[in-house]
Amino acid sequence: MLELKDIKKIYFIGIGGIGMSALARYFRFHGAAVSGYDKTATVLTRQLENEGIPVHYEDDPGQAPKDADVVVYTPAVPKDHQELLYYQQHEYPVLKRSEVLGVITHSSFNICVAGTHGKTTITTMIAHVLRHSGYGCNAFLGGIAVNYNSNFWSDKRNVCVVEADEYDRSFLKLSPDIAVITAMDADHLDIYGTAGAVEEAFIDFSGKIKQGGTLISKWGLTRAADLKGGSKLTYGLAVGGPDFYATDVTMHDGSYRFRVVSKDWVLDDVVLHMGGMHNVENATAAIAVAHQLGIEDDKIRAAVEAFRGVKRRFEYVLRKDGLVFIDDYAHHPEELRALISGAKGLFPGRRCTVIFQPHLFTRTRDFADGFAESLDLADEVLLLPIYPARELPIEGVTSRMIADKMTRGKAVLTDKKELLDKIQNRRMELVITAGAGDIDALVGPIREILDKK
Repeated sequence: MLELKDIKKIYFIGIGGIGMSALARYFRFHGAAVSGYDKTATVLTRQLENEGIPVHYEDDPGQAPKDADVVVYTPAVPKDHQELLYYQQHEYPVLKRSEVLGVITHSSFNICVAGTHGKTTITTMIAHVLRHSGYGCNAFLGGIAVNYNSNFWSDKRNVCVVEADEYDRSFLKLSPDIAVITAMDADHLDIYGTAGAVEEAFIDFSGKIKQGGTLISKWGLTRAADLKGGSKLTYGLAVGGPDFYATDVTMHDGSYRFRVVSKDWVLDDVVLHMGGMHNVENATAAIAVAHQLGIEDDKIRAAVEAFRGVKRRFEYVLRKDGLVFIDDYAHHPEELRALISGAKGLFPGRRCTVIFQPHLFTRTRDFADGFAESLDLADEVLLLPIYPARELPIEGVTSRMIADKMTRGKAVLTDKKELLDKIQNRRMELVITAGAGDIDALVGPIREILDKK
């Protein structure tokens, strides 16, 4: 088995990925020489470079180090990638990101958060509460925590908080002491094939919980009875149903005040400065984990109130009189539904404009009806072309496929350049950008236009 102490030089193919960059930062923190490749330069790769991690942007085996002890790659890298092929053909130790994460967490106490929605926010909330309260943890996050502007931090306490990714069945490499499952909806059907196969993978994940461990799952999950693990607890918003539930929720200026109740415990006066009722539910899951760990009530309450959110998770980009601009990573119909309904609930009466970039041809094909239904909640929708990521085009699958299924006839197809012109000439009150592609590059220009209105 790979020993961490033997890794002195490590190379990452796809280092700019959110999970890959967290691993790169981990090895850099522990003194290894770290370098990597990515397809394009981003804010995150530039941060890595500023932290002393060299990154290059050409698929060129000549630039790849020949003395690497281990090579790590993400499944998003194509199989014909020249650097990946070079390392495989020359018999270097080549591992997936999930395999390396499995090695790191082999001997630690692990809190692993899985689910097709909400896992990044809950993982970050839990890690933040543990850090802010002084409990301490090592964090491997799938997003950038606004409080710390990072997706990784380390601590002397041998506890790891890990985002458990279902893509490519990566989460089956982990061994949780506490596992959280937020949702088991159909997604990644290019990998799994059927919704049933997705559910089976989550059931298998629950079976990875260590003896004596705990499963905390969202109340009302399909096939909840089939989930495995040690002690079973639930969380949610349904008063009196889950083991931990939020109640007495009040809203004020984009924030929430509520209490979390369980059978023999109540946490009053919880304040969350993050929009969307789904995030009240996410906070309830994080609070349940913190309570299981024995963290004091006052420390939990203070940490939640201090939580500033996750980049691109209901992130307030602009808030001023008569105008709110929110950016979010939502790329699944259920995420879009929660995002739009949450924003409209917080800011009732405002005209809601959603700018959406579909992510992947297969996801658009598989969930076009769901996307149309969720986007119909908005007053106006500006639809960008599909972001292909790792995929080749599929005949007949375009953003128009979604627009044609919308029933209220308010979708406008546009490209990035036309979009900025269209924004100039529209009445904007509540604006949402959503998608997992490169739509985040438009957030700055859109903000600039809106700020002048």
